[in-house]
Amino acid sequence: MRIFLAAMVAILSLASCSEFNKAVKSTDLQYKYRMAVKYMEKPDYDRAMPLLEELLGLTRGDTLYEQVSYYYAKGYFGMKDYIMASYYLGHFAKMFPNSEHAQECSFLSALCHYKESPEFELDQRDTRTAIEKLELFMVRYPESSLRDSCITLIDQLRLKLEKKDYAAAKQYLRTRHYEAAGEALERFVRKWPNSMYREEALYSILKARHDLAMNSVEAKLKDRVQAGIRSFNTFADAFPESTRMAQARNMLRDLDMLKIRSQGTETP
Repeated sequence: MRIFLAAMVAILSLASCSEFNKAVKSTDLQYKYRMAVKYMEKPDYDRAMPLLEELLGLTRGDTLYEQVSYYYAKGYFGMKDYIMASYYLGHFAKMFPNSEHAQECSFLSALCHYKESPEFELDQRDTRTAIEKLELFMVRYPESSLRDSCITLIDQLRLKLEKKDYAAAKQYLRTRHYEAAGEALERFVRKWPNSMYREEALYSILKARHDLAMNSVEAKLKDRVQAGIRSFNTFADAFPESTRMAQARNMLRDLDMLKIRSQGTETP
């Protein structure tokens, strides 16, 4: 039985190779195209793509060119070569804006950048490009059934950018660059007012202002204490029931004591 099955596999493989070779050598464009589509549907991109690439040159100016271009772009997407896929899918949507495939290709072109978007620690160029392309897609196709998918993808991408911005701001606090930490975290809160990290960010601003005041030179102590107290008030107003409130009050007591000290050193 094993010998029989191996023989059958060998025969089918030879037949498939013979069929592919016949398609490659054929001068019948319709036959070559049908075979390319057959391989795309399997899918067998190793055979489909060479045929489609050849057909791109042979069908230019022909009515078949649109379909060949579509399958060629989809082939790269199927192979997960998202850089090439994004280019050819976007190119198709521009070249054939009235095609039944234009909307699909426009969406997939944006989706390629979504799939190329790396972890938040890395460069987020593809993340921003994906957001731009998905937003542009919704403008071009406001009634598209893919609109909800676009919104979901954009939310995921923005969360990644938000996380990267927060991690970058917190890095200043971890390295004890307190003044830079406070400024970076305040910028983060302004940029992402509804962030899932808002509570932690406001608490971190307080900590940065507190630690800066605790290590301050006398000349800057008064202003830094006042900035720390303002940070406490902002945090307490926004999250009065926070589990961090006890630590926040301890920092406020430190700041109040520094305030008394700074007042005692003022020249009458």
